[in-house]
Amino acid sequence: MEHRHFLIHKPYGYLSQFAGEAKKKKLGEFHDFPEGIMAIGRLDEDSEGLLLLTTDGHVSEQVRSKKVEKEYYAQVDGLITDAAIQQLQTGVEIGIHGVKYITSPCAARRLEPAPAFAPRTRKIRDDRHGPTSWVSITVTEGKYRQIRKMTAAVGFPTLRLVRVRVGEIRLGDLAPGAVREVAGFGL
Repeated sequence: MEHRHFLIHKPYGYLSQFAGEAKKKKLGEFHDFPEGIMAIGRLDEDSEGLLLLTTDGHVSEQVRSKKVEKEYYAQVDGLITDAAIQQLQTGVEIGIHGVKYITSPCAARRLEPAPAFAPRTRKIRDDRHGPTSWVSITVTEGKYRQIRKMTAAVGFPTLRLVRVRVGEIRLGDLAPGAVREVAGFGL
């Protein structure tokens, strides 16, 4: 059997799966995917961006390894400080299922100007609630809701989270809900 691979821009409000809870929106709504398709890693229902799909479990394991970088753009509550970015870079303590965990050092930087993503289907909040800013965070680990927990740990809760890169594969101009079949991932 020849394996198939896809890129999808997972929109806000969808699960990173194809079956499950009947009332939840799932990825199968966007394309007629082949049998055996699986998401490589996950983006939670509130997160958006690049998601890789494959029918090859070996590729899935390779991408989920700590060797492949994942880059996220996070819109945070408030104007993120240099001190907070430095904390993100060196590692912060977060809780994972009730256990304290120190994140590995990562790349983090302020994004100016803010990225020009399409508006989200559900409004984030009004400007009257104060300023927001954007930060890029690149990690090689992938703990449960890690980026959200990291920004909260340094005092800047995440309002919107978009994965923009996995390894060398970039989200680019792929529109929310769009699917592109690719020959492979070449990570």
